[in-house]
Amino acid sequence: MGLFGKKKTRGFMDVIRCDEPSYLVWKWHPVGCQEGKNKRENEIRWGSSLRVKDGEVAVFVYKQKDGTVQDFIEGPFDETIKTKNLPVLINLMGALYDGSSPFQAEIYFINLAKIIQVKFGVPYFDVYDPRFSDFGVPVAVRGTISFQIKDYREFIKLHRLGTFRLEDFQNQIRDVVVRYVKDTVTNIPAANDIPLIQIETKTSLINDSVELDIKERLQEDFGVIVSGVDIGAIEIDKSSEGYIKLLSVTRDVDSAIISAQKEANVKNIHDMQRINVENYEESLRVQREEGQYSMHKGTQSQNFAAYQVEAQTQVGVAGAEALGHMGENGAGNISLGDGGGTGLNPASMMAAMAVGGAVGQNLAGTMNNMLGNAPQPSNGIAPPPLPKESFFVAVAGKQEGPFTLDVLLQMKNSGTFTSEQLVWQAGMENWTKASEVQALKSMFDIDKGITPPPIPQ
Repeated sequence: MGLFGKKKTRGFMDVIRCDEPSYLVWKWHPVGCQEGKNKRENEIRWGSSLRVKDGEVAVFVYKQKDGTVQDFIEGPFDETIKTKNLPVLINLMGALYDGSSPFQAEIYFINLAKIIQVKFGVPYFDVYDPRFSDFGVPVAVRGTISFQIKDYREFIKLHRLGTFRLEDFQNQIRDVVVRYVKDTVTNIPAANDIPLIQIETKTSLINDSVELDIKERLQEDFGVIVSGVDIGAIEIDKSSEGYIKLLSVTRDVDSAIISAQKEANVKNIHDMQRINVENYEESLRVQREEGQYSMHKGTQSQNFAAYQVEAQTQVGVAGAEALGHMGENGAGNISLGDGGGTGLNPASMMAAMAVGGAVGQNLAGTMNNMLGNAPQPSNGIAPPPLPKESFFVAVAGKQEGPFTLDVLLQMKNSGTFTSEQLVWQAGMENWTKASEVQALKSMFDIDKGITPPPIPQ
């Protein structure tokens, strides 16, 4: 005995499946039944089999006292309808019709794998360049949008399956896409600072903007997932009056910009040339001053002894001038401590004496040097100056000097005269290294670590 009592064997069992090659939502009818022509169009025979392919879902829609109920069978599924595999039967056990039709239900197949493509075209509409808002230019857009159903429960909530027509659904999708495309194309020149005459080259940017805008909208309002938007072409009506005027104005502006840029580039070149000349002149000046300074220091080193005497003389003169001003500003006054007149100022006297002592020592040293080098009278007859051995020195390929041994020693100590430099004096056949000249060897022996023997006791 069957689940619903004795079962009659009248009629053929149905195979509930969808064999449509291309569909999004399709309603099943028993074999030989047409929609609205037969009461059996929604009869499900006991023992029929249900086949749902992978990527499909079968939706059973039936009525109960408390309203409409839906059951979903997701593919892949291929079995005979039984209560254990079709829960809807449990609720319909009392709805038997003559033993051959256990229940009435509408069955819809929804294609979850199908990607629907809808072509759209936006006829010419005026778009304005943000820089020249007086000229409207007609622009048209053509493309394709692709979408599919993912959340079939949400899709069914938004659409009545009993009255669903794919053509109507596609038209609704197309209307939404056209509206968003127009909004995006109208606003994109100002939003992205794009000259309107270049909008045909911005297809990729517009495509991405449109896809971003409509994805969320179509999912919320239609229950579909957009898999792609492909704008095939953006066309400008180049014969329109607005385009011709805009092109003319744009060319004038571009010419002015190019001219201004050219002038700016020329000015930059002139400025760079001027700066380079100034830098070159400054470099020459610095090199000249450094060369003069180097030459001056070289002369001082070569004539170090004379320069030393000159410096000491200047110190002596300064000291003499200081002594001459000792009485100024009360430096030499005597104070008796009675608050009036002048008096002796011990601190000032000590300072003056210290300065005078220092100056005196400098003067004495200077005079001693001068007197030591001056000829001494003998019986009223001045002897001739003592002969001093001197040498010429090769400096940077030039002959300098002659320099006495004292001057050469000072030059050696200051680093301006080395043992490798060539020297010459009268009587020598050729220029010779200083270290090989007998009169100069002792000057460099200390550098070689040669020390005198111990002093005999």
